[in-house]
Amino acid sequence: MSAEPVIPYGAYWSTPFARWQGALAHLHSVEFAAFVARRELARRGIEPAAFDHGVLGLSVPQKHSFYGVPWLMGLVGAPAVGGPTMMQACATGVRSLLAAAQEVRSGLARASLVVTCDRTSNGPHLYYPNPRGPGGTGAAEDWVMDNFGCDPLGGHSMLATAENVARKHGITTAAQHEVVLRREAQYAEALADDAAFLRRFMTLPFEVPAAGYKKTAAVLAGDEGVSRSTAEGLAALKPVQPGGSVTYGAQTHPADGNAGIVVTTRERARELARDPAIGVRLLGFGSARAELAHMPEAPAPAAAQALAQAGLSIGEMAVVKTHNPFAVNDLVFARLTGVDVAAMNPYGCSLVWGHPQAPMGTRAIIELIEALAQRGGGRGLFTGCAAGDTAMAVVLEVGPA
Repeated sequence: MSAEPVIPYGAYWSTPFARWQGALAHLHSVEFAAFVARRELARRGIEPAAFDHGVLGLSVPQKHSFYGVPWLMGLVGAPAVGGPTMMQACATGVRSLLAAAQEVRSGLARASLVVTCDRTSNGPHLYYPNPRGPGGTGAAEDWVMDNFGCDPLGGHSMLATAENVARKHGITTAAQHEVVLRREAQYAEALADDAAFLRRFMTLPFEVPAAGYKKTAAVLAGDEGVSRSTAEGLAALKPVQPGGSVTYGAQTHPADGNAGIVVTTRERARELARDPAIGVRLLGFGSARAELAHMPEAPAPAAAQALAQAGLSIGEMAVVKTHNPFAVNDLVFARLTGVDVAAMNPYGCSLVWGHPQAPMGTRAIIELIEALAQRGGGRGLFTGCAAGDTAMAVVLEVGPA
């Protein structure tokens, strides 16, 4: 028996994101995500017993994360609930949402809790045994830094993919810096009126728990470590790679945090929504892979697939949000789709508030919903790239329930 999967309006949240080695660096990402989910569900009057399915999305392993959703849901207060653990680098947020939507649509679940979390700070340092190595010596890997710096298929870094795309499309440093200034100005709108936009889905001020979750270690007024750029400051920066175009000012920063979304049937959504008169429908999903070492090109074909599944055109999207680890991403997406690069990403994006990988897309989807709600409804698109030159996208609609 199939059912249309929907997101109850308001049944989602995000922590502030903190630049790595910041205020959240001491917290186990899965335990912290469960702590936040339990608290945010209580604020919305949603009992953990409402769920019969869960999805955990993460891309940086943590101790005991092998136990995935059963452990997470047990910590949340739903010990009878299971489900999958998803990992697709920065596309994990959309991939996790799709997994929940498929479960509800198939009739295997009535309500799924999607929790995405990552801590790029203090990522694991792994040792892989190799009995056949010289003297039995194995191989070691710094999970976060080594994988940022090397795609094993081509031996190139993620930065190299941005340079390849910038060179191919003739994207200049100056054009990238213009996008940075525009995105920071849009994020400033989210901070207006005492961060009124962020407060629509984020608990502020945010009390950061100590490691034992019994005391408060710090209090965040909002996202921590966000850059404040000037045209003069950006112009003084040199490209990171000799002969390149991408500066440190035109790329995002690693971060820590988590986010959650509830996916359920239309009938249950009325019970769980903050405003039962507002509905959030999932219209289409897309997935794509670009040419090797051309990661920033992948969001455009992923968006095209999601739009095709929804039976809509890019021109019918009232709001477009993207994951942009590099300013290059938005410039090439605009060129490939015809979207106005200045209009994309109202209220900010990952280029500004950071890159904690798995929860990054989840927060962007939440911001997309709220940006549409601010307009009185409409259709919107989120799309973003991920490691391995991949991308995922989702098209959704906010309107009457």
